[in-house]
Amino acid sequence: MKMRLNFLTFCFGLATAVFGSTSRAEDAKAEANIVDTAIAHKNLSTLVTALKAAGLDDLLREKGPYTVFAPSNAAFEKIGQVKLDALLADKEKLKKVLLAHVVVGKKVMAADVMEMGGKEVNTFPIKVEGKSVMLGDAKVTKTDLVATNGVIHVIDTVLMPKD
Repeated sequence: MKMRLNFLTFCFGLATAVFGSTSRAEDAKAEANIVDTAIAHKNLSTLVTALKAAGLDDLLREKGPYTVFAPSNAAFEKIGQVKLDALLADKEKLKKVLLAHVVVGKKVMAADVMEMGGKEVNTFPIKVEGKSVMLGDAKVTKTDLVATNGVIHVIDTVLMPKD
């Protein structure tokens, strides 16, 4: 019995390493909408601040479905504090930038994105190489943060739409 348990523990550990972990705490977060799911992930706090500044937080609490390619805090740091402050101060430009990260009317899970190589999302090309997915210049770093009204995929770069 002990040997079987060790084998199952090993298999679970291997599956977690390959596919990522889904703890009971993360499963419980699936009961929250897109905004509340983002709030629960400290790595998305700058995005939450930007959504509130743009007045998009209420929209992303609605029924959906939505797929959000969410820039991490590090992604926002890449654009620099001066540029970020200017963006946060310009509500219309901020809305345009943030909406470039949202697919309205679809809940696109990671497995679906893997099959979308060569297509576009909001004018940004999707490139799939092995298990790596790029949306424009942004690499998808975490997938399938499931919300009641959609899903969030974390990316490492803020996508800037062409004017």
